[in-house]
Amino acid sequence: MDCVFCREDGGEVLWSDDALRVVLAAEPDWPGLCRVIWGAYAAEMSDLADGDRAMRRVLVPEKINLASLGNQVPHVHWHVIPRFSNDSRFPLPIWAPRQRTVSETQLSRRRAQATLLREQVRNELNQAFGHQ
Repeated sequence: MDCVFCREDGGEVLWSDDALRVVLAAEPDWPGLCRVIWGAYAAEMSDLADGDRAMRRVLVPEKINLASLGNQVPHVHWHVIPRFSNDSRFPLPIWAPRQRTVSETQLSRRRAQATLLREQVRNELNQAFGHQ
């Protein structure tokens, strides 16, 4: 299987271990969009063996969308998307037609705020999983 997430990180790696990695995606219209990518290749969540709140605290979105599509990259991963009532497509999915224009000033503020996720996600996952 030729899988982009097996070949590439899928964004800026915020945290990683053998099971999964959390990456900050380079999505200019969606500051703070993270991907949680399963380490080993699996096409569906149901293929996985049986067996965190940083975004909510740092960005304070109205809602966090969790999407697991896999139509274009059939490797288990989740899009974790902070949503704001004044983002360009709210309340529709981010892939829907644009509902409004968001000022560059507002997007810049959100991009700056999203950079705070780097340390917050790393710290929280390291604490949760006992990594240094």
